[in-house]
Amino acid sequence: MGLFDKLKGEFIDIIEWLDPTNDTMVYRFQRYNNEIKYGAKLTVRETQVAVFINEGQIADVFQPGMYTLTTENLPILSTLQGWKYGFNSPFKAEVYFINTKNFTDLKWGTPNPILIRDTEFGPLRIRAFGNYAMRIKEPVTFIKEIVGTDGNFTTDKITEQLKNIVITRFTDAIAESKIPILDMAANLNELSKIIENTIKPEFLEYGIELTKFLISNISLPPNVEEALDKRTSMGIIGDLSKYTQYQAAEAIKDAASNPSGLAGAGVGMGMGFAMANQMANAMNQQQSPTPPPPPIPPQLQFFIVINGQQAGPYDINTIKQMITQNQITKQTLVWRQGMTNWEIAEKVPELQALFGTVPPPIPPQV
Repeated sequence: MGLFDKLKGEFIDIIEWLDPTNDTMVYRFQRYNNEIKYGAKLTVRETQVAVFINEGQIADVFQPGMYTLTTENLPILSTLQGWKYGFNSPFKAEVYFINTKNFTDLKWGTPNPILIRDTEFGPLRIRAFGNYAMRIKEPVTFIKEIVGTDGNFTTDKITEQLKNIVITRFTDAIAESKIPILDMAANLNELSKIIENTIKPEFLEYGIELTKFLISNISLPPNVEEALDKRTSMGIIGDLSKYTQYQAAEAIKDAASNPSGLAGAGVGMGMGFAMANQMANAMNQQQSPTPPPPPIPPQLQFFIVINGQQAGPYDINTIKQMITQNQITKQTLVWRQGMTNWEIAEKVPELQALFGTVPPPIPPQV
């Protein structure tokens, strides 16, 4: 190796990054002990930002484009290194390439069921799954808050933290929405938007912009889904008695077509008809509810004449008390609906027995 090749290996004159992956968010340019040559070419491609760091301090930030590195376009680095009047020698600096593209189809899901209170089914445990998309919006904030000195930062190093934020906010939004579980599917877009707007400010604290948030599925426990399926089936069947009759007819048909069964011998056919009649009678009994008892007959009520004035009507119990108190006598005129004229009380069959229950006058004491 000649002297020229040795000197050439000590200097870097082209700085660029071609991303061979789909999940790298931050890449530190590999320079090892090499120094960056004055006038080196920096290429920052679309969806990239280059950040120069000097001894742990963030210096200059470069947006997409091609640059020739001089003191003019490295003002902060020049100040940090004391290049007041420019420089002509190589310099050392760490160069981080930030990937600002959209990272899509990032999965999230509830590791454990979430307990909610449904208006129709009461307490329920649900699980939810979905995906989201994000991109780095503030490279400097992202390096300070998340990356640190990591030279190859990928999405899997932050998705777990972001997923915890998503699940927490999702649980809170579901509980506050009060949307019945049967209406969740019709409101997934609305719920997704509510949660997206809630999460966005928290992602921005890390320099990340949440560009899309979707709920793809909300599921119930298997036993609840099974019960719900049965309930749905009952609604589809409709008239249960007619469905039972149909099932019975199909069963008899199958038995008659089986030559090895009793129906094939003729005896089974008779038994089949007997069973069908019994089932039909049972179903008819189910279809014919027990008739309600007849209405209670109205109580008899009488109008009476007291002191030449019509009074009442009074029921039998009241008239009995009035007889006891001598307000009504056997000669008192009475009338009820169905009678043609007024009659004295002792001639009315319904009142005759009442006078017999009145004790006679107390005999005078001797």
